Amino acid sequence: MSESNSAPSLYAPREPIFPRRVSGPFRNLKWIILAVTLGIYYITPWIRWDRGPSLPDQAVLLDLANRRFYFFWIEIWPHEFYFVAGLLIMAGLGLFLFTSALGRVWCGYACPQTVWTDLFILVERWIEGDRNARLRLHRQKKLDFRKARLRVTKWVVWFLIGLATGGAWIFYFADAPTLARDLITGDAHPVAYTTMLILTGTTFFFGGFAREQICIYACPWPRIQAAMMDEDTLVVGYREWRGEPRKHSAEVKAGVEQGDCIDCMACVNVCPVGIDIRDGQQLECITCALCIDACDDVMAKIGKPRGLIDYMALSDEERERSGQSPRNVWKHILRPRTILYTVLWSLVGLGLLFALFIRSDIDLTVAPVRNPTFVTLSDGAIRNTYDVRLRNKHGEERPFQVSIVGDPALRVSLEGVEDTTVTVPADTAYLQRVYIVAPEGSGPAGAHTTEVRIWVEDLTNGERAYKDTTFNGRGG
Repeated sequence: MSESNSAPSLYAPREPIFPRRVSGPFRNLKWIILAVTLGIYYITPWIRWDRGPSLPDQAVLLDLANRRFYFFWIEIWPHEFYFVAGLLIMAGLGLFLFTSALGRVWCGYACPQTVWTDLFILVERWIEGDRNARLRLHRQKKLDFRKARLRVTKWVVWFLIGLATGGAWIFYFADAPTLARDLITGDAHPVAYTTMLILTGTTFFFGGFAREQICIYACPWPRIQAAMMDEDTLVVGYREWRGEPRKHSAEVKAGVEQGDCIDCMACVNVCPVGIDIRDGQQLECITCALCIDACDDVMAKIGKPRGLIDYMALSDEERERSGQSPRNVWKHILRPRTILYTVLWSLVGLGLLFALFIRSDIDLTVAPVRNPTFVTLSDGAIRNTYDVRLRNKHGEERPFQVSIVGDPALRVSLEGVEDTTVTVPADTAYLQRVYIVAPEGSGPAGAHTTEVRIWVEDLTNGERAYKDTTFNGRGG
C-alpha cells in the first residue's frame, strides 16, 4: 500500500532574483567603486615601470619563476615574505575595522563577488530589460526565438567578461603583452590556458547564476561578522516604530492610523539577495544600502521624511522611539573597538614602512658545510668551508668584496676567484663557496671553535652587510 502523502523535501529550489533598477547616492557610490576596482584589475598588468635593462618593466608582476614580486619601485624577495604577511594582516584588521564601524560594507561595495555580480546584472538589464521584463521572460515556458536570442546574447557577453577576467588574472604572473601574443598564437604554456578557462568558468557561474548563493552559503564572513559588531555599529535597518502599521496590515484595516510604510515593496524589489529589510537584521544582508535609495525615493514622492530605511545603530533605538534625534554618527564610529583596530592597523603599516626603508640593497646568508666540519691540509692548517649566498638587489651587476673579522690569523679565499672580489649579476642571489683557513698552531689551546664575522661590501657605493658564523677545529 503506497502512502498518500510523500515526505516533505528538505531542499527548496532556488528562486532567481531579479533586482529592480534604482538610482540614488548609494547606487552611484557602488557604480563608482565598480568602475574603479574593475579598472584597477583589468588595467594594472599593462602599466609599465622602468627598472633597468635586466629587470622586467611590468609595474605589478608576480614572477613565480624567479621568485620575485614587483610592485612599481618595490621588489619583494622570497626571504622578505613578511611584507606580504604584513599586508594580509593589515587587510584583515581593515576588514574588522570597517565591519565594526559600518557592518558588511566590504560585502556590499567592494567584494569581488558583489562587483562582478553587479556587472553581470547590468548586462542582463541592458539585454533583457528591467525587473518586470526579466520576470516575464523567466516565467515564459515556451522557448521561442526571442527568448533564445536574448539568453544566448546575454551568456555570450557574460562569457566574454569571464574570459577577460581570467585573462587579466594570468597577466599578473607574466609579461602581459608577451603572454597576450602567446595566447593568441597558441604558444602559451598549457597552465596559462587552464588557469584562464577555470577563472572564466567560475566568473561566468558565480556572477551569472550563483550570485547571492555565494554570499549566503559559500562565504564564511556572514557567520563571523557578528563578532565584529555591537550595538553601536551602523547597519542598514528599518525604523519600524515610524513605518508600522503598514498600509495593508490588519491594524490599518481595523482603523489604526497608518505608519509611513506604504508596503510598496520597493526595498524588496531592489535587494540583490532578495530579503525584506523590514523583517530586521538578517545574515543574508550585505549592507549594499540599495533599499535606502529605493525607500527614500518613495518617501520623497509621497511627501514623507526620508530615512525610513537608513544606516542606524541599535543603541539609538530608544532615543528615536521617544522622538529624540540619534547621536552624531562619529560617536558611533569613534569608539574603543574601532580605535583599537585603527591603532593596530596603523602600527602594522608603520612597521612595514620602517622595514621597507631600512632594508639593504645587498644581503648575504652563510651556511657552513658540515660534511666534513673541517679539513686538515697537508701543511697542518685547518680549513672550513661555507656556502655564502650573495644578494644583489640592484638593477645592474655589482662587484662584492668578501672579508672576515675575528682572529687575525684567519685567512679567507673564494672558490674560482683569484682575490676576494666576486661580480654578482643584477637582481640575483649568487652562491659563492668561501674558504676560511687557520694556520697550524694558531689559536688558544683547547678552543675548538672561534666566532667569525663574514662581511660583504659593494665596491660601487660602499654599502656593507655581514653575518656571524663559527670556525671549527681550532686548538688541541
